[in-house]
Amino acid sequence: MDTTHADPIANGETSRERSKNFVRSRWLIGLTAGLVLIVGVYFLRAWSVNAQLATQKNRRSGIDAQSVPVVTAAVQTGDMPVYLNGLGSVIPYNTITVKSRVDGQLIRVPFQEGQVVSTGQVLAEIDPRPFEVQLAQAEGQLARDQALLTNAQIDLERYRVLFKQDSVPKQQLDTQESLVRQFQGTIKADQGQVDNAKLQLVYCRITAPIGGRVGLRLVDAGNMIHATDANGLVVITQLQPITVVFTVAEDKLPAVLAKLKSDARLTVEAYDREQKQRLATGYLQSIDNQIDPTTGTVKLKAVFANADGALFPNQFVNARLLVDTLRNATLVPNAAIQRSPQSAYVLVVKPDNTVEARNVAIQMSQGNDTAIASGLTPGETVVVDGVDKLQPGSKVVARTPSAAPPRS
Repeated sequence: MDTTHADPIANGETSRERSKNFVRSRWLIGLTAGLVLIVGVYFLRAWSVNAQLATQKNRRSGIDAQSVPVVTAAVQTGDMPVYLNGLGSVIPYNTITVKSRVDGQLIRVPFQEGQVVSTGQVLAEIDPRPFEVQLAQAEGQLARDQALLTNAQIDLERYRVLFKQDSVPKQQLDTQESLVRQFQGTIKADQGQVDNAKLQLVYCRITAPIGGRVGLRLVDAGNMIHATDANGLVVITQLQPITVVFTVAEDKLPAVLAKLKSDARLTVEAYDREQKQRLATGYLQSIDNQIDPTTGTVKLKAVFANADGALFPNQFVNARLLVDTLRNATLVPNAAIQRSPQSAYVLVVKPDNTVEARNVAIQMSQGNDTAIASGLTPGETVVVDGVDKLQPGSKVVARTPSAAPPRS
C-alpha cells in the first residue's frame, strides 16, 4: 500500500495545535516582561525616595555632598612629662664568684643550679678531716706549753721567796722571769695555731656571701679544689635590687646634673625591646665621671627593686629618665602637626565646619602628644586624619576614629 501521502484531516489538526501553542507562548512572554517592568519601576521609585530622604537628612544636619570625612581631636590642657630615652643593659647589683679558701676534696654541693639563695646558705662542703687533725695537734701543743708555763711560774714564785732570803742570786731570778715570759709567748703562738685550725674547719663549709641567683655548677662533688683555682665553684648574681646602665646624649647632661644638684630623685622606667611593655620603675643612682668621645654619650646607672624579677642580667632594655614636667601645657596629638618649608602648622576646624591652616610654635613632643607654645587655644578642634584630602576652606564632617572611613 502507498503511504507517502498523509491524511489531510490529520494534517489540519496538527496545524491548528501549533498555532495555539505559538499564541500561548507569546502570551506568557508578554506577561513575564510586564511583571519585570512593574518590579523595576517599584525598586526605582523606592531608591529615589530613599535618596531624597538621605539628602534631606544630610541637609538638616548641615552635611552636603562636598563635605570631606575627617578625624578630629580637641586641643587640651595638661601636664607633659619630659623624658630622656637611652639604650641600656641590665647589670646585677653585685656579682660574686664563689671560691674555696682552703685546699681539699669537695664532698657535697647541696645547691640547685639556678636556685635563689640567701646570705650564709651552705653551697658546698670540703672534707674536714685533715683540718680536724691539724686542730687536734695544735690543741695538744697548746696544752703541753701551758703545762710548762705553769711549772715555770711555780719556780718563779719559789725563786722570789729564796731571793728575799738571800738564798739565790738575782741573776737566777731574772733568768726564771725571762723563761716565764718565753712560755707565755709560746702559749700565744699555740693559741694562734688552734684558732687557725678552727678557721680552716669553718672554711670547709662554703657559704653564700650575698643573696641572689646561682648559676651553673662549675665543679662537681668528688673533685680536689684549691684556693688558687681561677674559675671557682659557682657565680652568684644579686637580682634584688638590680641596676640598669644606659646612655644619653652629652648635650642632655646639664639638665640631669641640675636636677641632681637640687637633690631631686629622678625616676627611671625600663621598657622592653619594642618599647611597648614597662618592665620596672626605679630611680637614677649615679652618673659616670666622663663622656665617651667616640659616641658623644655619657653612662647613667639606675637602680630597680625588681621584686617581680622582670629584669634579668644582661637583658637589653630601653630606659626613660624623667627630668622635668611641663605644667598646664597646650597639647595636641602628634598626627595633627603638619610641616611646610616655612613652619609647622595644623588644620583647625572652624564653627562652620570649614578648615583653616594655622602656624604653630612647637615646644616639644613626647610620646603621642605635642606641646604647643603658641598658635592654638585649648578647646579648639584640629584635624588628625584626612589632612591629605583638605585645603584651607574645605568643608569637613568630623568622625570618630572607629567610624572613620579607610583612607584611599
